[in-house]
Amino acid sequence: MKYFLDSAKLDEIKYAYENWGIDGVTSNPKHVKRSGKPFYTVIKEFAEEFDALNFPISVEIDPHLTEAKDMIAQAKEIAALSPNFVIKIPCNEQGLIATKKLTEEGIKVNVTLVFSTSQGIQVGRIGARYCSPFIGWQEACGVDCSLFLSDLVAIYKNYGFETEIIVAALRNGKQIAEAATVGADIVTCGFDVYKESFEHPFTDKGLQIFQASWDDTEKGSLL
Repeated sequence: MKYFLDSAKLDEIKYAYENWGIDGVTSNPKHVKRSGKPFYTVIKEFAEEFDALNFPISVEIDPHLTEAKDMIAQAKEIAALSPNFVIKIPCNEQGLIATKKLTEEGIKVNVTLVFSTSQGIQVGRIGARYCSPFIGWQEACGVDCSLFLSDLVAIYKNYGFETEIIVAALRNGKQIAEAATVGADIVTCGFDVYKESFEHPFTDKGLQIFQASWDDTEKGSLL
């Protein structure tokens, strides 16, 4: 399973790539806002800093766009800035129409804000590059998404869809592990979510025990 970083901060992306081996980046308007920079400044920096890495970077179009033709126009404008860019399009009828046309023209699309299996089926049918089912938002409201996710993975395998599933909006290590268990292609999380998933209090406890033993043991000499 591949790890994508959900961020628009260059320092986070560079750190995660160099130290964790992340496989790609996803961003959205909320992440761009948190970066403190204008939208086009951020995506130009993406192109300048990460083109040589040759990994996918999802960039979202203006979420106010409601017509497929306008989504397509902006998608083409953004995609032209970098061969690494994947355009995030919302999962509604106009967004899916735009996705179909963009995909037919060779532009990579990440269909975002997928909340049902029926939405995800159409994303796979039209050959989008990625399908992003959102998990964390739903589970924060008490919805168990395990069946939703496992069904979507099974459907894609049943029909040989080439679209990859990016399990998005994850909030903890348990959700990462569940995505891996059902066979999702990719997860995308924030920087702190990944960092916390690498730790465990019993690892810390074990280290303390071993450190104490190390300190109380004669070391001798290798010579």
